[in-house]
This record gives sequence, C-alpha cells and structure tokens, in this order.
Amino acid sequence: MQEHDMSWVRTEMVLAQPAPAGVSGLGAWVRKNLIASTGDTILTIVGVALVAMILPQVINWAFINAQWTGTDRTFCATVGQGGIQPDGWSGACWAFVNAKFGQFMFGRYPIEERWRPILVAILTVVLLVPLLIPRVPRKGLNAILLFLVLPVVAFILLVGGVFGLPHVETSLWGGLLVTLSLSFVGIAVSLPLGILLAMGRRSKMPIVKTLCVIFIETVRGIPLITVLFFASVMLPLFLPAGVTFDKFLRALIGVSLFAAAYMAEVVRGGLQAIPKGQYEGADSLGLGYWQKMVLIVMPQALKLVIPGIVNTFIGMFKDTSLVSIISMFDLLGVVKQNFSYANWATAQTARSGLIFAAFVFWLFCFGMSRYSMYTERRLDTGHKR
Repeated sequence: MQEHDMSWVRTEMVLAQPAPAGVSGLGAWVRKNLIASTGDTILTIVGVALVAMILPQVINWAFINAQWTGTDRTFCATVGQGGIQPDGWSGACWAFVNAKFGQFMFGRYPIEERWRPILVAILTVVLLVPLLIPRVPRKGLNAILLFLVLPVVAFILLVGGVFGLPHVETSLWGGLLVTLSLSFVGIAVSLPLGILLAMGRRSKMPIVKTLCVIFIETVRGIPLITVLFFASVMLPLFLPAGVTFDKFLRALIGVSLFAAAYMAEVVRGGLQAIPKGQYEGADSLGLGYWQKMVLIVMPQALKLVIPGIVNTFIGMFKDTSLVSIISMFDLLGVVKQNFSYANWATAQTARSGLIFAAFVFWLFCFGMSRYSMYTERRLDTGHKR
C-alpha cells in the first residue's frame, strides 16, 4: 500500500487574527468616508472650514455669553436697552426659557394641578418603554393598558370633574401638553384607521371602495389648516342649536382623520408591494379574508413601509403647531405668545425661545426616526446573510 506524506496537512485551526491596520480603526474610516476620492476630499475640507467658522460662534452665543438666570428683560438686554449687559453683548437668554418653562410645558394649566399631567406623562413612559423593547414579555397586556386603559385614566386626570378632582377646561391647556396629546391620539387613531382605509380602497366591493377613495382624496386635497378651521368654525354651524363639541376634541378629530388619509396611502403602497403569490398561498391554505390579511399580508406590508409610517408620524407631530389657527397654543404657540410680554421683550428672547422649541421638536422627531431605523434592522430578516 502506497503511503502519502501528510506533513503539509493542517492538524489544527489557526487562531483568528486581528484585521490589518489599514482596513480598520479611525484612520481606515477617515480614508473610506472622508478622503476616498478627490471630490470627497474637497467636500470634506469645505465642510470642516464651515464648521470651524460657524461652530465657535454658536458655542459662544449659546453657552459662553448666555444669560442663564434672571427674572426679567433687564438680564438679557444691554445697558443702552435698559438692561445690565454691556453694549454689543449678544448671547442666548436662557433665563427667559427658565422663567417660562412651566408655561412652555403646560400652558395655563393651573399650577396647583400640574401634578396631574406630570403623572400622565410618567404613566405613559412606564407603559410605552416596555412596549418598545422586544425582550420585555406580555406585549398584549402592555398594549391594552397603553391604548385602552391609559386614555381613560389620562382623560380623568387631565380634565377632572370626578373623584374630587377640580375640572380643568381644555382652553387652559397649552404647550407641550397639547403637542403630545394631539400627537399621541393622532398616532393611535391614524394607523389603524389608515390600515382600514387602505384595505377598503383595495376592496372589490364598489361601495366600500368608492367611499374610501372619496374620503382619502378629499382629505389629501385640502391643507390641514383648512380642516382645523372647518372643525372649529364651520362645524358648529351645521349642528343643532345648543349642541357643541369641545374645541380640543375637534382638533383631535381633525388631526387624526387628516393623518389617517395619508397613512392609508402609505399602507396601500405596502400592500401593492406584496407578491401575488402570498395572496394565493394564503388562499390555498383555506384562510378567510381577515385571516389572510392579519396573519399573512398585512405584517409583510407594514414591514415594508415602516419609513413611510414614521415619516407620517413625524409630519403629524410637527403639524400640531397649526392648531394656533383655532386659538389653541401648542409648544411653539406658547413660546411665540410669550414674546409679546413687555417684561421679557429683548432682541435675544425670541431667538432663545424659538431655538428651545426647535430643540424639543427635534428631540422627539429624532427619537422616532432612530427607533424606526432600529425596527427596520430588526425586522429585515429577508436579507440577512
């Protein structure tokens, strides 16, 4: 029997070696993303130059020269304007934000009752965070508490009038309380309603399809400010004498229906992207229409349009500022309303207030965007290697 030399055959696995220095680390990232080509290098240099020119001025205005404390306009005005700052001073007036922070959050909600919206906010966070974390169990119970129980509890706490709680009219609400209330209700209502409208528009029943098409195209064809104006001013004219609805409730309905129309088209795009074979496969299993949509088609469709859904949510969150047309003041409206107060009328007050409002809006929108990206990566099972 012929013998073979097996000395060249490896008898053990080679241990994993670190990647070469040229393809990993900060230097490799810079070469790949900032100076990979001549054009990238030029754009990087221009960008760094712009940042170096703008960033020091922003830091100087927002932090170094900023006025952090104070009780009136004199702390944010120059000597020539009747204040204490030297002539030529320019800095953020965070003292204005600090002094009006309670109004920015709650509007004219009674100070002694502000524990109620704070408690609602705590309950919302306690119920929402576990729902957003995949590892936390009992999602069904969590969803029931968040979307069914919490709205009832929040209504009782915020409005009052029962269980010994003083009644607080919605006309006293304002600031971030109005923004988050409109957004939460709009999101909770627009998504399921948009799904039903999308299914109705693709239905084979002529009456259902026609009604859904008319609603979607009518609402999408007019601006939100018109919807709010109609709900606030025109709707009472069509109601019987003595019958009226709370103005905040009208705004909730208008925002929810408006967002649902846009959501319907987003969901319809996801339904159209589902291959016909998925429908046929569900039919071959003997599934009914609702079983097919709930178990097979809709989960895939919603996964495909997560960016569009979140984009609609973000747009609706920012559009809540339009409720000022019906004399309701969200965060931005309350900030702008305080500009007219003589005890805080300075050149820096408006800038500081608007930047604060912009930061709060950006914080919530950025959070929704990042969670959307996380959800997309987690559900992207069809392209994992």
